[in-house]
Amino acid sequence: MTYIETLKHPTIRRLSLIQLISYFGTWFSQVAIFSMIVAYGADEITIALTAAMAMLPAVILAPLIGIIIDRIHFKKLMLILLLIEISMTLGFIFINSLEHIWVLMILIFLRSSAASMLFSAEMALFPKLVQGKMLKNTNEIHSIIWSLCYASGMAVGGIATHFMGFDTAFLIDALLYGIAVLLLLGLQLSLEKVQHTDSNWKMFKDGFAYLIANKKILHLILLHAAIGLTSFDALITLLADFRYKEFIAVPLAIGWMNATRAIGLMIGPFIISRIISKENLHYFFILQGLAIILWSMLEYNFYFALIALFITGFFITTLWSYTYLLIQEETDAHYMGRVISYNDMFFMLSNVATAMFIGYAAKWGLSLESITFTLGMGFMFVAMYYLWFKKQYLDEKSQ
Repeated sequence: MTYIETLKHPTIRRLSLIQLISYFGTWFSQVAIFSMIVAYGADEITIALTAAMAMLPAVILAPLIGIIIDRIHFKKLMLILLLIEISMTLGFIFINSLEHIWVLMILIFLRSSAASMLFSAEMALFPKLVQGKMLKNTNEIHSIIWSLCYASGMAVGGIATHFMGFDTAFLIDALLYGIAVLLLLGLQLSLEKVQHTDSNWKMFKDGFAYLIANKKILHLILLHAAIGLTSFDALITLLADFRYKEFIAVPLAIGWMNATRAIGLMIGPFIISRIISKENLHYFFILQGLAIILWSMLEYNFYFALIALFITGFFITTLWSYTYLLIQEETDAHYMGRVISYNDMFFMLSNVATAMFIGYAAKWGLSLESITFTLGMGFMFVAMYYLWFKKQYLDEKSQ
């Protein structure tokens, strides 16, 4: 089954279009946010905290997100969340100095809370609509759209921010979210309604107990969370500020570096998804680590670093979507929303830890090359962890 055949499913097709527009807007304004705080004189810790603030909601609100997803109809929930994202994005316009950085972080936290809940709701919805190869394709389409938007949004956002300013970028972003809302209104969604008569507290306890009782799912969640080591927003911003700003404007450097990596994110699945499997997954973790180590060796030159960033991005999308698929296939539909939200919690916790490691390591004097090398080595340990998991849970099952 091809991606084109998968997109013939009317609900998947419209949701994919909504994702395309809203994700593009998110990354379009992401360049403006980081360029803005650099222009206002933000230090390493402030940059790292700003990057982490976008990831914290999935960590802090995971139990609540899972219950909301399992209780509220998807279309109604999605509409509310998109409207929140529009409101918070317009709020960025009023930030005009580092004195208001705490307001910016609150706005980022609220917008990211809505985005995290929307993402988890979609990933919990897909297994209810499609299964098997079609579910795998849907995950990969979702990842490719994310990567395409990341590439084009960062590149166009960098150019727009450089020539038109921060506020214009935020206004364009809000307009794109508005288009996504209009598309949502025409979404036809027919699902068998799952009745949850238990209290929120009991749903929380049951979901947590289900997760604890299923050790295999827990290990899969940790493997998926390891992809958070590729959370490079803070690192790329620091490279643009400390290494390349004498050569290229910071917004352009941030935009082009992220866009180049995202081209790899977009192209990779068309090749790797055909060959990745439970039997060879560890090799792709190793290749991911080697790509990041290569980047660390080439960061001294902007153009060489772009080549390495493309290679770095080549494996990320497939690793993300394939490990997500393993979790979806292993989870009972009744607990899907809660398990997915816990999975996103661990993934974002990994992203937050990576962002803070980058910020504090740079503050303490560790070179950006050494920081990058350390992240690459992390994937070598992940590969060994997967080999242990495979022996314990997968090889044993096949015997």
